Amino acid sequence: MSKSSPEQIAERSRKRITEIRAELAGMDYVCSGTLLKRMKTCGHPSCRCAQDPGARHGPYYEWGHMKGGKLVHRLVSAEQANLLLQAIATYRRLRKLLRSWENETERLIDAQADRRR
Repeated sequence: MSKSSPEQIAERSRKRITEIRAELAGMDYVCSGTLLKRMKTCGHPSCRCAQDPGARHGPYYEWGHMKGGKLVHRLVSAEQANLLLQAIATYRRLRKLLRSWENETERLIDAQADRRR
């Protein structure tokens, strides 16, 4: 099996970085954190939720994220929860892409150094 030349490695890395940039450009909503869906009991002994776990109130959506170095929880509407689900998935994809970009940059730097030797 032949070893790739520094020029080939550099070209592959540049191509991958271009692909990453294109994917990043298409991203819209980006949020970190987690989204919880909760069903709750109200505490009234005469309410159905007190006897039947299937009759709990909700769903209520709670978004937890770091803000100013502190964990913050916030209730959000069902519509906001749908957007947050997408935004959190996008954030996770963004982090993966940035790691890939970093790895490709390292390969590119190494290939350029090998070409000069």
